[in-house]
Amino acid sequence: MNDSPENREQTALVGIKGMHCASCSARIEKVITTLDGVISAKVNLATETMELRWDPATIELGQIADKIKGLGFEMIVSSRDHEVRFNIEGMSCASCSARIEKVVSGMDGVESVAVNLPANLGLVRFDPDKVGLRQIREKIAGLGFKATPASDSGDSFAEGQQLALARLRTMKRELFPTLILGALLLVVAMGEMVGLELPAFMAPDQAPLVFALIQLFLVLPIIWFGRRFYLVGFPSLFRGSPNMDSLIAIGTGAAFLYSSWNLAEIVLGINVHARVHDLYFESAGVIIALVSLGKYLEARSRVRTSDAIRQLMQLAPDKAILIRNEEQEEILVEEIVPGDILLVRPGDRLPVDGVVVKGTSNIDESMLTGESMPVSKEEGDKVVGATLNTNGVLRIKAEKVGGDTVLARIIKMVREAQGSKAPIANLADRISLYFVPIVMTIALVSGLAWYLAGGADFSFALRIFVAVMVIACPCAMGLATPTSIMVGTGRGAQLGVLIKSGAALETTQKIEAVVFDKTGTLTYGKPVLTEIVMFSEMDREECLAMVASTESVSEHPLARAIVDAAREKGYALKEPDRFEALVGRGIIAAIDHRELLLGNHELMAEKGVTGLANPEVAKGAAEMAGQGKTALYLAIDGTLTALVVIADKIKPEAAATVTALRKMGIRPIMLTGDNEVTARAIAAQAGISEVIAQVMPEHKADKIIELQNQGLKVAMVGDGINDAPALARADIGIAMGTGIDVAIESGDIVLMKGDLHGLLTALKLSRATMRNIRQNLFWAFIYNIIGIPIAAGLLYAFGGPTLNPMIAGGAMAMSSVSVVSNALRLRFFAPA
Repeated sequence: MNDSPENREQTALVGIKGMHCASCSARIEKVITTLDGVISAKVNLATETMELRWDPATIELGQIADKIKGLGFEMIVSSRDHEVRFNIEGMSCASCSARIEKVVSGMDGVESVAVNLPANLGLVRFDPDKVGLRQIREKIAGLGFKATPASDSGDSFAEGQQLALARLRTMKRELFPTLILGALLLVVAMGEMVGLELPAFMAPDQAPLVFALIQLFLVLPIIWFGRRFYLVGFPSLFRGSPNMDSLIAIGTGAAFLYSSWNLAEIVLGINVHARVHDLYFESAGVIIALVSLGKYLEARSRVRTSDAIRQLMQLAPDKAILIRNEEQEEILVEEIVPGDILLVRPGDRLPVDGVVVKGTSNIDESMLTGESMPVSKEEGDKVVGATLNTNGVLRIKAEKVGGDTVLARIIKMVREAQGSKAPIANLADRISLYFVPIVMTIALVSGLAWYLAGGADFSFALRIFVAVMVIACPCAMGLATPTSIMVGTGRGAQLGVLIKSGAALETTQKIEAVVFDKTGTLTYGKPVLTEIVMFSEMDREECLAMVASTESVSEHPLARAIVDAAREKGYALKEPDRFEALVGRGIIAAIDHRELLLGNHELMAEKGVTGLANPEVAKGAAEMAGQGKTALYLAIDGTLTALVVIADKIKPEAAATVTALRKMGIRPIMLTGDNEVTARAIAAQAGISEVIAQVMPEHKADKIIELQNQGLKVAMVGDGINDAPALARADIGIAMGTGIDVAIESGDIVLMKGDLHGLLTALKLSRATMRNIRQNLFWAFIYNIIGIPIAAGLLYAFGGPTLNPMIAGGAMAMSSVSVVSNALRLRFFAPA
């Protein structure tokens, strides 16, 4: 028996409580990975979880938990919770999805079930100690549906799309003869009522038997083409879970059987002239034809709801060029492994995520960020798979492949969002579960009431019964929310806004306050040299070259800003003769036999620098602080020479974004660890009047709670790194995608481009999607609320007309189509 470590190792996803910032998660990872027996430990600060791989023969899970406890955190084992996605075949309406949710959620060990009707997907969270995957699948099969575990891979999605397109082709192939036969049946049965004379050999008064038999022969193939309604509807009825197919099957079946009985009486010569005018073959046939047309249009529209994912998947190339021993070899993308060196030619899409090892080029990242301007890339820069290499030849080293690439994770996130539910759907889901039995009861009671109490003949009562059965539409209610979510989240992905769930989409449109982290959100997060204010005769360029040369050995962000500014001007930098960093104060250095001091006012005063008392110096430093800039004092050979001014530039779109938020009725707030003066200066540039300053990263979440305690719905916008707890605590966490890997794991919404315009896109898309959902729900409910009473004869009771069953069937078919078509309008959403 092979007892290798690979065979012994175990994997678990555990929860970690008590983390406040990135240093917490980094500390846990560092300590746990050094333990004997621990193979890997990856901590996710945003989700407060850790992916753990360990050898149980060497170390027990309890020992790892004790070690984490010793670090001041708590480990919660959550590996027993499994989440499985199912492809579910056979659902026809909201009653089907509601029934599956109700029955499966009642199983012991099942924690939650969410079924998405338009996507034909089910998401089940369960405890494998109590219930197995096979039991869940068999329970769904017992309800008359086929459930197969779905993969998160693109292949699984592509296969599902191919199956959907194949079903669509079959529906189309059967639809045309159904419509032609239905039209002929309608002309034969009702032509004389609108002035069309039938030939004598088939006229109802001259040849009643031929008239009836022609209708029978026309309706039989229609029923055959629409056999699915009966093959699904009646079994569902007999299992006690009737659905829309059951309504169609019972309604048209009753009309067909009644007409067949009258045909038998015509054959036997019993009251022929009365019976020949009491046939309803056309009702059965035309209803099936119209409902089949509606189902086809609905299915075609539903396939288009996944256009966004399909377009994203089509961006990924199938093949790549591998460089091996300086020779080129074409391979499949699936064969790429981390570490491979790949050649990317101009016009090619990058096959995987990686880093540039040779060459320069401009990369079109619009598929990722929505930004049309290409981004310059050179050696050492990160690149993302499926982005387009526009003009240069690159060699990249593969880092992330397969399901780990940014594109694959985006597709997975969008699919999960499209399969999720919004709270607004709860009412429709509850009603859908009981809708069909209630409609069947109303139809039966209406028919019997007209026949027994209303003095109507059986033919009239039957028309009422059939009309009520076929006009009711649970589909429209079931499709109202998920179709809008699918299209809305897909459109968001195309615009560079990733929305992780339907609940996040719904909550976003309720946001009343947006809290901005300053660094990296309102500003670029990268200090730059803005100016040098001279107080001596020294040349400004000479001054910059000297200071940059001195700082060239430092890794401090302010030093980097000075060095970058000098290199942009093409200055050749020297190495200082002596360099000493004074933490929190500045530097002391020597270069070209000159003594140099660079730092704060306290350092200058301590070293007795002359010229420090110059009122112009104090005035200049105060002005810079008031503008949110950092002024470093520069002294050369003991004399104050200049103020070196550095600032983290505010993003140009910040002020416009804040103005737009106010117009939307949303309160902008800035949250930062900076001092009050600097914070207010930056906030003023952005047009923000409410500032919460000098807040450490671990306390930002507390400030979010304080705002929520004021009754506000709060969104937090940050980079997802040191503000992850605040993002998680806010009603909606919005992560800026400048650090793509981190951002995808953080927040409820990810702005893939580091641009604040994406925030407005997210807010406006949320509002547009929720408005679309409310429109859908309104029409779905109002259609049934008005249509069912009219079909039951309410207007006729007050002297009005009755509703022809054929018109009822057509109206039912079009109600679903109208809901899906309305949702598809979101594909053209564009932020103003």
